[in-house]
Amino acid sequence: MVRKILMVAVAAFAMWPMRATLQQPAPGNAASNPALKWNEDQIKQAVSVARVGRRLKPKAWPNGARVAVSLSFDIDNEYLTRPQLLPGPLSQGEYGAVQGLPRVLALMDSQQIPASFYVPASSFINHPGMVKEIQASGRHEIGLHGWIHENLAAIDNAAEEERLLTQSIEYLTKAMGKRPVGIRAPSWALSRYSLGQFAKAGLLYDSSLMGADDPYEVMINGQNTGLIELPIEWILDDAPYFGSSGALPSPEMIFKVYRDEFDVAYKERGLFVLTMHPHVVGHRSRMVELEKLVTYIKSKPGVWFATGEQIARYLKEQNSGTR
Repeated sequence: MVRKILMVAVAAFAMWPMRATLQQPAPGNAASNPALKWNEDQIKQAVSVARVGRRLKPKAWPNGARVAVSLSFDIDNEYLTRPQLLPGPLSQGEYGAVQGLPRVLALMDSQQIPASFYVPASSFINHPGMVKEIQASGRHEIGLHGWIHENLAAIDNAAEEERLLTQSIEYLTKAMGKRPVGIRAPSWALSRYSLGQFAKAGLLYDSSLMGADDPYEVMINGQNTGLIELPIEWILDDAPYFGSSGALPSPEMIFKVYRDEFDVAYKERGLFVLTMHPHVVGHRSRMVELEKLVTYIKSKPGVWFATGEQIARYLKEQNSGTR
């Protein structure tokens, strides 16, 4: 049975159009790639747009906790960047607001733990009631996730990115009653300008990069920016596994991966960030497994459940020079 499940998982991954590919242009003629003629300085410069700067993993988490756990949810809902806005795909996104989010919030309430919700402005425009739903407990954070879940790598224009970022900050500030301090790029897709724009806007932290398991300061062109990075990873995201087709026969195997990742983070006294989507994880069978995972994590002594903002503010206190 296990072998059968693994075979299905492999097939599902083979069919899944990974969102990470959106960050890269379509491959052309390899022989004409200008990088083949770069010198050492050019090779170093090519990767300088986003590097791991100062490592910010603290010697201890608050109250002597062994590990910091951030349960995060990207509320993508209806993707307005699709070539065609058709009823079927739109209804899949709407499920996140109508059914998925209430289930997620109910679980967080029953377990009395906080979470971070990264929301495109368009999701609040179409579902304004979500703001009060998320804020009702007083525990959760709402962070930035674009204006309409736009692909920043595809935009690749500093002025347009700045306009959209400013617009998103202003809208969420008005909707929430406070200014958001953190951002997760839609689809985790960043252009060469994006991180600089985040720093320029005075944001406390970003959660879109994968340079390390534990927190670090974002470095651009050899300079630390003061922007704190709370790293994410595809293997700790529900979308690549479950996607839009729900190809895997059981989510139990995937949550075993999450549990193993947590166990090592716990052993290393590090950070565990899990990325989920209400329209993906909010289905019945997946919520059963999410509750099991939360119960398992809570069974361990010395776990600090925190929002991205709480973690970033603690890291700021522990490391001078960050925002």
